[in-house]
Amino acid sequence: MADRSRISDVTTLLARIVVGVTFVLHGLEKAADLEGTAGFFGSAGIPFPEYSALLGTGVEIVGGALLILGFALPAVGLVLAAQMGVAIAFVHAGQPFVGGYELPLVLGAAALALGFAGGRLALDRLLPWGRNRTRGTAEAAPARAS
Repeated sequence: MADRSRISDVTTLLARIVVGVTFVLHGLEKAADLEGTAGFFGSAGIPFPEYSALLGTGVEIVGGALLILGFALPAVGLVLAAQMGVAIAFVHAGQPFVGGYELPLVLGAAALALGFAGGRLALDRLLPWGRNRTRGTAEAAPARAS
């Protein structure tokens, strides 16, 4: 069972790296032409396009990097999933699944899942909120049936 747990941790880390790099690269693409990104956001009906372009770019770059590192995973997963929800609602609504909204849907679902099941090979595990709180305390023994 221990081997299976190690394999699960490594494959989850691999998934975090792949999904995180995808977010970072998409964010860097937006950052390379922030004015063009804002113009596209405005044409898609996204409110406050300049601010939204900056925010969306930051979410993808920083969120992707944090996903790779495994830091603040639940919050990062929620924020990245919300970002993809906005992309689907404003940009991909009405498009077909294939060639339309499948990429943001898969990225959002993957980020959300990895945010709540990021594996033990994550920075969160080294921090107080990721440690087992029962370590060092005696656990109550189960009651015996008489």
